[in-house]
Amino acid sequence: MKKIGLIAAREFVTTVTTTGFLIGLLIMPALFALVGLLAPRILNARSPQVRGDVALIDLTGQVTGELRTSLDPATIEARRAENLRRTMGEAVPGVGQATSATAAAQRAIGGQVPALRIVERPAGATEADVQREKDWLVTQAADERHLALIVIHPDAIVRAGGRPEFGSYDLYVSATLDDATESVIYEGLRLAIVSARLAASNLDRVAIEATMRVARPQSVIVAADGEQRAQRGFTRTLPFILGILLFMGVMVGGQTLMTSTIEEKSSRVVEVLLAAVSPLELMAGKLLGQLGVGLLVMAVYVGLGILALFQFAMLGLLDPMLVVYLLVFFLITYLVFGALMVSIGAAVNQMAEAQALMGPVMLLLVAPYILTPVIGRAPNSTFSVVVSFIPPVNTFAMMARLASGTPPPAWQVWLTVLVGLAAACAAVWFAAKVFKIGLLMHGKPPNFATLVRWARAA
Repeated sequence: MKKIGLIAAREFVTTVTTTGFLIGLLIMPALFALVGLLAPRILNARSPQVRGDVALIDLTGQVTGELRTSLDPATIEARRAENLRRTMGEAVPGVGQATSATAAAQRAIGGQVPALRIVERPAGATEADVQREKDWLVTQAADERHLALIVIHPDAIVRAGGRPEFGSYDLYVSATLDDATESVIYEGLRLAIVSARLAASNLDRVAIEATMRVARPQSVIVAADGEQRAQRGFTRTLPFILGILLFMGVMVGGQTLMTSTIEEKSSRVVEVLLAAVSPLELMAGKLLGQLGVGLLVMAVYVGLGILALFQFAMLGLLDPMLVVYLLVFFLITYLVFGALMVSIGAAVNQMAEAQALMGPVMLLLVAPYILTPVIGRAPNSTFSVVVSFIPPVNTFAMMARLASGTPPPAWQVWLTVLVGLAAACAAVWFAAKVFKIGLLMHGKPPNFATLVRWARAA
């Protein structure tokens, strides 16, 4: 055991102290920090406020006042805040009431509110007048920006000649107008015309909006073990995130394990090592060392995720047992795929030779990772239940089911763990047999049939 511990410590220290590993470990947190902290400041805080004139030809004479109100900066800001609160509340109920989170998201997404000045033109405009206003859009003055021209149709408020449909409007914009400001103008026009139509029909807009508005309550999941609040937006995303963590942890440890084994074999260093330790001790030490590397990567990203949830007041949405299950299923998944990768590393002489053998292994690893969002959306379907007991897909499938809004029965979880442990033992046994024979063999690279023969012969 002492020799295994020394080998594991050497593998761990050698891996985590390399520049490439440190860069790979820190680059994703750095990118998250860049996107979450710097990008909003670069894109929004430093961008100048859009200021300019919007010419209005109101052929109805009833829209101008409403449009001034709907395009007022204070009204635009209040509208953005309400839309964002509603969206966040529907995605993750309870978050929409978090004032700090909503304000931060509003600043990051919306940017500065444009300052638009409505310039009213004579209502009895002709085609020549409209063309002259279009030319006004092209000739930009140094001290003022000409942003848009709006022509409200005569029947936009009151239907003409008993027609079933209302008229609309024409919008002409400057070539320099950005999409965000154009969207603000569209939304302001829609609200202004609707308000004018309701006023013309002597209808109370507030009462109509209250009649049309139906509050969306947070659903409650009723199960045999009690009731719990449903968090649909969070539970749809969580299975995919946990699948990424499993995949990433296994790939970091397993890929390094295979690479280091090939390097030691091709440089004949392994022959020196085998003079002091047995092949089984060497393999066990390498497996445990890279297991520590994978656990370190998992700990960093799980910690970052918990910190992010804490910052947005969403930590209560995460079940602590999910972290425990994540570690258990990572251990099982790593032992299965790590054993296969170390056996491939022992069987070949160069990295190029390992690619042919790694293809099926990568397929077995990528397929369940891709299926995690599908399983998370239908955790109790026949397909999801069946794949929960088929290794090596079972760990990803059960992790996705546990992270869903309707977790599986406890007996299914423990059965998945037992099946996974049996698969891990079989994979380690297979790897030990192949490792013992392949480590000192050179020449033609084997195929999977040859590896099976080695395992049966050893």
